[in-house]
Amino acid sequence: MCGICGVASTNGSAVTERVAAMSGTLVHRGPDSFGEFNDASVALAARRLSIIDLETGDQPISNEDGSVHVVQNGEIYNYRELRHELERAGHRFRTHGDTEVLVHLYEEHGVDFAERLRGMFAIAIWDARRRRLVLARDRFGIKPLYYRAVDGELEFASELRALPRGEIDLDAVEAFLAFNSIPAPLTIFREIRKLPAGHVLVWADGHADLRRFARPAPAVEVRDDEEAELVEELRSRVRDSVRAHLVSDVPVGVLLSGGVDSSFLAALAAEESSEPLRTFSIGFEERSFDELADARRVAERYGTLHRELVLRPDAALLLPALAEAFDEPFADSSALPTYLVSQLAARDVKVALSGEGGDELFGGYYTYAADLLAERVGGLAQRVRPLVERLPTSTGRASFDYRAKRFVRSAHLPPLERHHG
Repeated sequence: MCGICGVASTNGSAVTERVAAMSGTLVHRGPDSFGEFNDASVALAARRLSIIDLETGDQPISNEDGSVHVVQNGEIYNYRELRHELERAGHRFRTHGDTEVLVHLYEEHGVDFAERLRGMFAIAIWDARRRRLVLARDRFGIKPLYYRAVDGELEFASELRALPRGEIDLDAVEAFLAFNSIPAPLTIFREIRKLPAGHVLVWADGHADLRRFARPAPAVEVRDDEEAELVEELRSRVRDSVRAHLVSDVPVGVLLSGGVDSSFLAALAAEESSEPLRTFSIGFEERSFDELADARRVAERYGTLHRELVLRPDAALLLPALAEAFDEPFADSSALPTYLVSQLAARDVKVALSGEGGDELFGGYYTYAADLLAERVGGLAQRVRPLVERLPTSTGRASFDYRAKRFVRSAHLPPLERHHG
């Protein structure tokens, strides 16, 4: 995790001082080094958490003649292949990391450079010749990037706290109440937007142009290969992804919950690592929420260096810290254990993989099964709702009464409303 920020202005209003102040709010994201670039009406800054090329990878980084400058938060997994391609095209490199690749890739492909990237990234490039600033965010929006385009200026940063806040956006409040989070491009502040996943933003002459470069979607083709072949292909693809995520000059760990997704990742990462894998788990005194025994079995099976912590967290005490970390309203209950296990992992490693996204990819949530069931019994569910609502309330995790009540309240609705119900 690094932090980037910057300002591009048509009036040159003290951008250097403003960016220095913005950068100061992001120290926690990148404690290892700090760098900045300024060019009259433009300034960029980076706070670096060193992962790759510890010696020469400090940012910002420029091309050979200093006409293109880049800062990035993230990691480019195919940077070695891109570097070889760019060297064959005549580009010269001064560093050994992934950030310098972005400069030369932009020189070759312009604003289409992001289409060539495999990784998680939030990138800012200043093109001095064309006097334009280019922002890019990865296909799945893993790395955050916020911007504010007002009065001929563009300000951007890795976190909301670095930007002027202004008025609350009531549309964002409505979205939060519906979805438990605020989806892009909205933020809780009216003048600040999230750069959507898979988009680039090009700012020039005081105007910002938003373009989409990627739209991840399920494959249209339904394959009828043998199950064993599909299983092996899936295992190979996930292994390739894990191997790419393990590219690092510092130790990498896994946040191991004991569930299917993180256990699968831990197994593959342990097999692909040249040294014992570090795993981290949080356990809870409330047994319906605790999966520590499963996590221990996985750690023992793959011989990981395992650290765990059992606790009874006081949510009220943690809420201020969570609110500070998220910058805007966020109501996913998994934020609490994720925050705690990240604290545990941060004592040992700078990089940690998690099973986030596995349920979306493989249909692991109860919601997906409920969608299929609702198509068959939605009408009946509405009729039995008065009986189901009388079920005693349990405090257990995802208890039967909780799932049954949510189902009968939403099963008769149209597909989109039903899914979010």
